[in-house]
Amino acid sequence: MMHGYGMGGFFGLGLFDLIVIIALFLILIWVIKGNNRNNDRQPEDRALGILNERLAKGEISEEEYERLREKIGN
Repeated sequence: MMHGYGMGGFFGLGLFDLIVIIALFLILIWVIKGNNRNNDRQPEDRALGILNERLAKGEISEEEYERLREKIGN
């Protein structure tokens, strides 16, 4: 006797449904962790990147670049 559960088990979920739900959950975790990688960079790394861009654009001189680079610790 099936007691009304049918082929889907107790909650109406089959094995395939459970696999899909677990896969979606793992993909969601992977996407969230991937987005945090950019935020994990040290502030000094970002500051040096901005400093390099300013030098490349000609917004600051080489002397100013060296002074600021020493100030941020790189």
